[in-house]
Amino acid sequence: MDLGIQGKVALVCGASRGIAYATAEELAREGVDLVICSRDGAAIREARSRLSALGVTVIALEADLSTMAGIEHVVQRTRAAYPKGVDILVCNTGGPPTGAPLSHDWTAWSAASDLLLRSVVELTRAFVPAMQEKKWGRVIAITSLAVRRPQGSLVLSNALRAAVTGFLRTLADDVGKDGVTVNTVLPGFTATERLDDLALATSRRTGQSQEAIFAGWASESPLGRVGRPEELASVIAFLCSARSGFMTGQAVLVDGGAVKSLV
Repeated sequence: MDLGIQGKVALVCGASRGIAYATAEELAREGVDLVICSRDGAAIREARSRLSALGVTVIALEADLSTMAGIEHVVQRTRAAYPKGVDILVCNTGGPPTGAPLSHDWTAWSAASDLLLRSVVELTRAFVPAMQEKKWGRVIAITSLAVRRPQGSLVLSNALRAAVTGFLRTLADDVGKDGVTVNTVLPGFTATERLDDLALATSRRTGQSQEAIFAGWASESPLGRVGRPEELASVIAFLCSARSGFMTGQAVLVDGGAVKSLV
């Protein structure tokens, strides 16, 4: 299927590995030029090498999006390369620490807000106005199943990814008239390094083996397994496409059916 985005430009955040890297790869296969960023310099340069082999232009930036310096670096370098702005913005960062509801002091809450919420707010403020001027744009944020079904040990993620969802739902209402769609994708349990980290933290907290924890996550899906990054990437690429032009303001759950609800 031709997604109708060949020649567009996308900024994909946190794209050195996992779902965001798989998304960048999917977009590259559609002929989209890329700006990718990550706080892991070696990993993002390696990602650039692999993505460039697909025949598109790839700019790789080392930046920590939990800091204003990192955000400003990405904005300035992207604008310098593409003065008319990007067509597609995929917001994504790593996850905050695990912990029970009363276990984090306000320093941890502030750090999590900087990581998850401020990066989305600042990047959309930087790049969406140019999309509005062009009368075409796509904004997608990778959030979490936790928005629909909060997880007991992930209070920071539960609260702040919900905040991201509320912000972007409101933005969708405001910019839709300009041809800009805004959606979020909620991954379920997906085979990434983040899931490995969560399994280790859960194992330390509960005494269960990591293998048993993964088996439990897999059993929540009618498919009997966890997801693969490329499966999430296919959904995100569709939301980035010309074919998804009548879809906005949505929080799309991609969890293998783990959340048992009708809507």
